[in-house]
Order: sequence, then C-alpha cells, then structure tokens
Amino acid sequence: MEHNKLGVAIHGVGQVADAHAASWLKNPHCKIVSVSSRRKESAQRLVDKFELDAAVHDDFAEVLRDDRVDVVNLSGPNHVHAEQGIAAAAAGKHILIEKPMCISMEENRALRDAVARAGVKSVVGFVLRWNPLFENLKSLLADGAIGELFYTEVDYWHGISPTWYGGWQWAHTKKTGGSTMLLAGCHAVDAIRWLSGDEVVEVTAYSNNTKGHFEYDANVVAVLKFKGGGIGKTSTLLDCEMPYAFNIDLAGTEGTLRDNRIWSKKLFPGQTDWTTMSTVNPDSGDVHHHPFDAEVNHLVDCIREDRKSHCNIADSYRTHEVCMAIDQSIAEGGRPVKLPLE
Repeated sequence: MEHNKLGVAIHGVGQVADAHAASWLKNPHCKIVSVSSRRKESAQRLVDKFELDAAVHDDFAEVLRDDRVDVVNLSGPNHVHAEQGIAAAAAGKHILIEKPMCISMEENRALRDAVARAGVKSVVGFVLRWNPLFENLKSLLADGAIGELFYTEVDYWHGISPTWYGGWQWAHTKKTGGSTMLLAGCHAVDAIRWLSGDEVVEVTAYSNNTKGHFEYDANVVAVLKFKGGGIGKTSTLLDCEMPYAFNIDLAGTEGTLRDNRIWSKKLFPGQTDWTTMSTVNPDSGDVHHHPFDAEVNHLVDCIREDRKSHCNIADSYRTHEVCMAIDQSIAEGGRPVKLPLE
C-alpha cells in the first residue's frame, strides 16, 4: 500500500457514496483501492467520475479477499447493511456503515456481536454528530449553560416522494427499507441520545399514513422516558409538505436551547431576547451538506490511534434499539414499550 495508507473499499454506489468518496480522497492517510456494486457498470461510473486507480467488482466476497483493503465503506440499500457488516468484521476489515445499520433486532445483535468478536473499528453514519451546531450544543450542555437537562425533543421532517428520491424503489418497502424510524427517524433518535447523554428506558408511539406512498406508516410521534428521569419526544414526518427541518429543543433548569438559539442568563446576564448562534445548522437533506469529511477523518484517527469511536456499532446498537421499540409500540396500538429489548 502506498506509504502505508489505509486501503478503502466503497461498496454500494448510490448518491451518498459520491459524498463518501469525496471525503476519503481528502484524507492523506487513505487510498480508495476498490469500488463495488451489484452492477459493475455502476461501480465503474464512480471510478470514472473521481478518476480513481481502483479495482471494480460486483462481488463483495472478492472485495473482502483483497489484502489491500483495510476499511470497507458500506453504502448500499438498508437491508444489506448488517449482512455485509458482519462479513466485513469476520474478514478483519474496519467499517464505515451507513444508517440504518440493520432493520431488525436480530440483525442489530448479530452485527454488534460480530464487530465485538473481531475487534475492528467502526463508525455508523450518524453524520450529524459532527455538524457544527451539534458541536456547539454539546459544548453548551457540558458547560452547564442551561443547567440540568430535563426535556429533550428532536424531530426529523422531510417530505420524501417517489418522484425525486433516488432510493425510492427499496426505501418504501418494509422488507428493504424497514420503517420510517429506521429509514430517517434514526437521525433524530441518535441526536436525542447524543445531546442528552442519557438512555431511553420507555417509549410510547403512534403513527399515520396520509399519502399511502410507503408500505409502513410514514408519520410517527413518540414520547420518551429517560433513565435519568428526563422526558422527551421525537417525531418523523415523511408525508409533510414543507422544506426539510431538523428541530431541536433542549429545556434545562437554568435555560433553553432551541435549534441555534440560546436562552441562558448564566451566559448572557440581562438577556431580553434569544441569542442566535451563527453556525452551520442541520437544515438540509442534501448528502453533500453533511459533514462526511469529519466523520471519515474521525474513523481514520480511531484506526491509526487504536481507539474506539463514540459513534461505533456498539453505541449505535442503542439508537437502533430505540427505533425498533418505537416501531413495536406502534404495532401494539401505542402500548408503552420498555428498554432494553433484550
């Protein structure tokens, strides 16, 4: 490998793979050595677009047999993530895996356990953890700017239509897309866990399906109870008619954070109106708006420094578990579901 660079294999070449490839190319410690997809011609298009010196495959097993590959970037449809992640771990490859990393609790457990056995490094695609607003909010919470957090609310509202969404064919079905929470709402659930620093111990959820585009209910709301005594709420609306929105409300004993607005007399004595942070907000569904550079750099640093990621498969197991508990509550008519599910 050139100057001991990490060899990267991109498997699955949908829209997000382009953004991933651009980020891998910016890291000086990496080289993309393989691109693969179910259709070889699709993989070749990505290779040609970025003018890569990389092998092209339509067989994932061939990719895993390649000794030059140190890291696999799994960016195919939802239903193949877990199976491919388990195979990659068994082959001793580090993993960057898109969300959702699984679409059932059986897959969730199997993937978590396979990665633990193999001892490989992993990062799951909850890329908003590196969004600048998130970084600001985490710092404010850690510094006690709003006191003790007692209410956490995060919503993902993004109208998804078969007329424009490139992944529609697999995303809208239960078998390959999973559910509203797994397809999209997992971003909001992960944000709730990350920002609150607490774990959900009970959920109660309801849903509806106004347009009928999805096999599963497109619109979900859930009330959350936390281990530390806090309460919260999350909702995901895929039928909404509006621009993309990722709503964040964090209420504490000494102040409140609402998206990029701060109410904290501890920080701003005599404050008479919201103080606004001028920063990059999570206000677009465009994958090229997401901080993939920081996500990729983080995984590379974890591999080179032999340390675990805060966004690895073991941690993301909990995010997926909450999503599945919400789905279970919906399936049981809004019955409260306790966590953990094991």
